Amino acid sequence: MVGEREIWEAIRVVEDPELGTSIVELGLVYDVHNVDGKVNISMTLTSPFCPIGPMLMGQIETIVGELPGVKEVKVDLVWSPPWDPKTMASDEAKDLLGIW
Repeated sequence: MVGEREIWEAIRVVEDPELGTSIVELGLVYDVHNVDGKVNISMTLTSPFCPIGPMLMGQIETIVGELPGVKEVKVDLVWSPPWDPKTMASDEAKDLLGIW
């Protein structure tokens, strides 16, 4: 069965199309849990009005759903805590947005 670390790595390929940067690096994915092949992912968007949210969630469901041992994928869109650019995971993402 695939572990949570491998799920995080799989999600890393999903990019924000406007920024060309991984949603993991942008700090949009908050949590990943895998219990007996049932994967629950909590994520947010940069704004509640972001039009690409459904597309990103669909990409995550597809990618994670193809991993070995995954039976079900649920992506929860959460707004608390709100996304903060200072919590981005990589220096490259911060450089891209000019955040320091």
